[in-house]
Amino acid sequence: MPKFNQYKTVDTFLKDKIISYLEEQSTISKAKLVDCITSDFPELKESTINVYLSRLKKEGIINNPSRGIYALKGKKTYHPTIDNKLKRLHNKIKKEYPFAEFCVWDTKWLNEFMRHQPFKFYTILELDKDVTESVFHALKEQGKQVYIEPDAEIFNLYISNSEDVIILKHLISEAPLQEIDKITVPTLEKLLVDMTIDAKVYAAQQGEINSIYLNVFEKYEVNKNKMKRYAYRRNRENEVGNLTNLTLAKIE
Repeated sequence: MPKFNQYKTVDTFLKDKIISYLEEQSTISKAKLVDCITSDFPELKESTINVYLSRLKKEGIINNPSRGIYALKGKKTYHPTIDNKLKRLHNKIKKEYPFAEFCVWDTKWLNEFMRHQPFKFYTILELDKDVTESVFHALKEQGKQVYIEPDAEIFNLYISNSEDVIILKHLISEAPLQEIDKITVPTLEKLLVDMTIDAKVYAAQQGEINSIYLNVFEKYEVNKNKMKRYAYRRNRENEVGNLTNLTLAKIE
């Protein structure tokens, strides 16, 4: 039981201890967190602990990124660096197809989470199926190396050894997107799900997918429910859910 002094109340001591548990481990299961608290504060009932946890969530000190998991609110939100090439591509599509939903990104963003760094990167443009052909021909006319939903053979023959390639993909409806500096890009949740499913585009990441998940979850805020909904729309909910749960088990 911690020793209290005249300056700190039980509430303050408990708050400080909970924060210290989460500073030692980036995320922690509720069961383990309750065990830690009752070890230091044996007089507290679990119902009282639940009230404290709820209060700290409302105060924005801790959060609940997935069911049964707690983390400090201080985890960073993923904001990738958007270079001028991506900005120009985005603005061109936005100007010529103002009503189309789309997003842009670069596979080099994933290097942050990888041990072995790929040297080939691709610009990915995901957009409404109705405008894909039109965008393809417009980019071709500008002399761009552009491919629509390339299969493994096209990747091996034309893309894997090329520079400055743009890959067009059909954007899944209700895909989780975000806007950074007025540029629409995928969220981290979308990238993780797509990486799990699209082995051709993410060939360089497949051998490290477990460690990529682990690095992402340890460093950034990840909304597990958002991942689950998107994986469901891609009909791969079980696969993504299993990988996510394995990752969280390692972190706890």
